[in-house]
Amino acid sequence: MNEINVVVIGAGPAGLTAAYELQRAGVQRVCVVEADTQVGGISKTVEYRGNRIDIGGHRFFSKSDWVMQWWASILPVEKAGEGASLSFKYQGQQRDALPENLAEVNPSTRDDVMMVRSRLSRIYFNERFFDYPLKLNAGNLRKLGWAKTVTFGFSYIAAKANPIKQEASLQDFFINRFGEKLYRQFFKEYTEKVWGVPCSEISAAWGAQRVKSLSVSKALWHAAKSALGMNNGQAEQTSLIESFVYPKLGPGQMWEEVAKRFMSNGGVLLMKHRAQHIEISEGVVRSVEVVSHDGQHQRLQCTHVISTMPVKDLVAASKDAWPAEVADIASRLEYRDFMTVGLLYRREDLPVALSDNWIYIQEPGVKVGRVQVFNNWSPYMVSDPDTVWLGLEFFCKEGDDLWSMSDDALKQLAQSEMKQIKLVSASQAIDATVLRVPKAYPGYFGEAYEQFGRVQSALDAIPNLFLVGRNGMHRYNNQDHSMLTAKEAAHQIITGVVDKSRLWAINVDDEYHEEKVVPDDKSIPVEPELVGGTPALGVQS
Repeated sequence: MNEINVVVIGAGPAGLTAAYELQRAGVQRVCVVEADTQVGGISKTVEYRGNRIDIGGHRFFSKSDWVMQWWASILPVEKAGEGASLSFKYQGQQRDALPENLAEVNPSTRDDVMMVRSRLSRIYFNERFFDYPLKLNAGNLRKLGWAKTVTFGFSYIAAKANPIKQEASLQDFFINRFGEKLYRQFFKEYTEKVWGVPCSEISAAWGAQRVKSLSVSKALWHAAKSALGMNNGQAEQTSLIESFVYPKLGPGQMWEEVAKRFMSNGGVLLMKHRAQHIEISEGVVRSVEVVSHDGQHQRLQCTHVISTMPVKDLVAASKDAWPAEVADIASRLEYRDFMTVGLLYRREDLPVALSDNWIYIQEPGVKVGRVQVFNNWSPYMVSDPDTVWLGLEFFCKEGDDLWSMSDDALKQLAQSEMKQIKLVSASQAIDATVLRVPKAYPGYFGEAYEQFGRVQSALDAIPNLFLVGRNGMHRYNNQDHSMLTAKEAAHQIITGVVDKSRLWAINVDDEYHEEKVVPDDKSIPVEPELVGGTPALGVQS
């Protein structure tokens, strides 16, 4: 252990998990390098005048017992109120996802606590709220209208009768599973708003990874049996968790506490330091050169590197080590960027009280993609309980017209769109702020993505270089999947048994729908995987 000297690039969930696991296993020389002023990556919490912003929304829930217990070991979980649970059906068995040893902690008297929160997400379309997951029940069918319902049904049947034989794109993937009409109603516009390219240009691999175990036929069959009174009280499943745990002061609180423990145990955390050059010679990483915000350079010798930095930047920082083709492919990898506009309103400025964690905006003619209600993540995210703190999410590409708008212009756009879609009645918010996040989502599109396997193979061939996390692997991992890749990388470093395929196997063919048995529910939900803020909409049972 004393010979191991690890540099971890990035202090997000993956980087800090790796560093902490190495340290707990006895590795004494671990240095984490972070370019930002805060730890947590996209899971950080940003404070603005006493109000807190969760970038993208982070529900703390996992089917991995290890992840759930790991979180609870950092921040104790409050006792759930009566009726609250974190259960799901997995491989035919009902399981309780809550950690075994819950603490008797009260969020009103202490900050270091995870709260058990109720989950609610809805779709806002045609000035109406639809259940999310979208359920085939009388209420939603009435809102859609029977004509559309019948049209969607025949479109689905046609897709099943004559499927696209070779799925070349995400559009093909969606149409084969839901039919063209349903795809165009609830998939196409929102997905293209998120990614900025047509669904026909996005890889079907994105759907295969993020949208799993889909079955409209099951939903239709259940709805038909309900209408005919044939269900006989049989239990059905509702998709996605009903509750989740959440740090009192936002997701960043978790990673701030991990960083604090890491440093108190002797770990080195270099904040506001960017990895500028990675020295690779004779097929192994030798050192990482970092530069501080004030221009000071430092060379960190190492035996191993764990990287969470974007693959595009990693290859650029070690360009001389790669064949020209690999460097060229990496340089052309695409990303989707993200902005949150925080708007503070008086409660009376909202015509309808919102109980949602977030709302998917399907209204035409607006750029906002999703609205978070931070009060409902944790009441402690908002300084004044008589106000409502909203986060309007805009998806863009760094340098495009939306990204290039001034903060003042974005604030005005956000406020005007909220008034336009009638979620608020006031023309102006009490306060507003803008937060920009470059490279928030790795792109599953473009010619370079189709050739990504060559980059992956070249990087994996370096035995002491480990790619983990979302941007580190150019893969749309959830927070818990990122942690599991970090755990695996740490294990391989500690044992000396290196098998990079085990890292890439995490979150592949992993059924990740949190389902709860609800015996009395007479509707069956249909939607795609959308956990931890995944920007996609759809239908699944």
